[in-house]
Amino acid sequence: MIPSNVTLVDVGPRDGLQNEKQAVAAAHKIELVHQLQAAGLRNIEVTSFVSPKWVPQMGDNAEVMAGIRRAPGVRYSVLTPNMKGLEAALAADRALWPDEIVVFGAASEAFSHRNINCSIEESIERFRPVVEVAHREGIKVRSAISCALGCPYQGEVTPDEVERVVVMMKGIGVDHCGVADTIGVGTPRRVQAAMERALKHYPLAEVSGHFHDTYGQALANIYACLELGIATFDASIAGLGGCPYAKGATGNVATEDVVFMLNGLGIETGIDIDALVDAGKTISDVLGRPPVSRAAKALLAKR
Repeated sequence: MIPSNVTLVDVGPRDGLQNEKQAVAAAHKIELVHQLQAAGLRNIEVTSFVSPKWVPQMGDNAEVMAGIRRAPGVRYSVLTPNMKGLEAALAADRALWPDEIVVFGAASEAFSHRNINCSIEESIERFRPVVEVAHREGIKVRSAISCALGCPYQGEVTPDEVERVVVMMKGIGVDHCGVADTIGVGTPRRVQAAMERALKHYPLAEVSGHFHDTYGQALANIYACLELGIATFDASIAGLGGCPYAKGATGNVATEDVVFMLNGLGIETGIDIDALVDAGKTISDVLGRPPVSRAAKALLAKR
């Protein structure tokens, strides 16, 4: 049964901008968050509390969190890959804390070793104290299981490998399970097989999909998830963010394209697509290029 309502988490301010080479001023990031919430987004991934040495683009994380005018009913999340990140996120006044934190682990051992120099199991154990402290402070914890459909080093990733990480995330108390096709190689049936493993351990409301459009499969993969009843998806305004493992490829599926499809299916999102297109154009102008979103390009051409 395809759901009648869908929740979209816009990851553009964090996952999208994090991949941009050029520095983006905090004021532009703050304005992007404001435009997204004005368009009706109720879940926004704002920034990342990581070392600015590794991700200079997110070095203004505290400034961005402090600059947001919070709207009622909006959930603001941040990425905190370790205890140091969580401590930094909670160093400000409580009013500036995130409503949700995100931790991530790979479904591929090769990816885990190549990127963070440890096994999947070791990486998950690092999150255990992060989850404990977040819960103690009343903060929800969302996980992202990266490379769930394929790995740039290992190749194919099996549903068994995905389920293994799902079980470990559940074991440390993570509240929500996000399954991510980091390199965009997933196709609908394979996506359903991976998602079914997550649904064995998490309720429908606590499973989401994060799809990259590297091979043009993201919307088809979202529809495949809708067929399973999954009703939460990540998307990125204007298609912000490339795919670092596929040169020249697009990254996150564009929020505008997802909303256009969902509108066509009669699925409620609470999002005003015209205001969404405006938000995408504003940040794309800052970056000096047109939006990646096909729907946005078509709608802007009609104005």
